[in-house]
Amino acid sequence: MEQLFFVQLGMGTDLHGQNVTKAAVRAVQNAIHHNSMPGLPSVLPEGSLDRMKVNVKLAVPCDRERLDLDAIRAVLPYGSVTIEVVDGGMLTTSGIVLEDKQDRNDLIYVVIASVEVGY
Repeated sequence: MEQLFFVQLGMGTDLHGQNVTKAAVRAVQNAIHHNSMPGLPSVLPEGSLDRMKVNVKLAVPCDRERLDLDAIRAVLPYGSVTIEVVDGGMLTTSGIVLEDKQDRNDLIYVVIASVEVGY
């Protein structure tokens, strides 16, 4: 990335179901849904949101092979998106296994996201 404008941080969880993609999508949504960047097109090359670069770093506690990167990219409406997955996040207990929620165990998946925006 030639010019970095914003770094946004977020956290997402899947309380039941142990779905790492759901937790990651929620982390990215948490990062980007607290911001509005109305002046961004004026500083991007050619004033185009298509020229924006978005780098996502996800700290994921487990099940990295189950992570659906296309589902995560779909959350980001503009720009060229790259995703890096690193070890991190958290596993903690929900204290209960709910079969109707497709729980495989009593774990809560917690994913942390860093979303960088620039060009």
